[in-house]
Amino acid sequence: MTALAVALAAGLGAVCRYLLDVAVTRRTRGSFPYGTFCVNVTGSFVLGLVVGLGLHHHLGGDAVAVLGAGFAGGYTTLSTWAWETLELGREGELRRAVANVLGSLAAGLLAAAAGLGLALL
Repeated sequence: MTALAVALAAGLGAVCRYLLDVAVTRRTRGSFPYGTFCVNVTGSFVLGLVVGLGLHHHLGGDAVAVLGAGFAGGYTTLSTWAWETLELGREGELRRAVANVLGSLAAGLLAAAAGLGLALL
């Protein structure tokens, strides 16, 4: 039953990713992939929060799996981030490619830490 719940949560996460990516992309200009950046940073926050709730507030293992592996796993995207970064490099946008790598990693770690910190309250 948990596996089914993880699958359904992953599907919901993928739909939410698509909707946020489209909303952000419509509001931004240029070649930088702001939609994927926003998705991955907010997904890092969600995963930090879920892990923190599991560790410090006894959120059950099934709920952590559904929300973490399911929703957050379906919501975030490593493959799109990597492809968009490679495309920036291929198009000669090396500064934007490096900014995407370093910015995504830094912002993702900070967002995960913020989610974990919020769970400590």
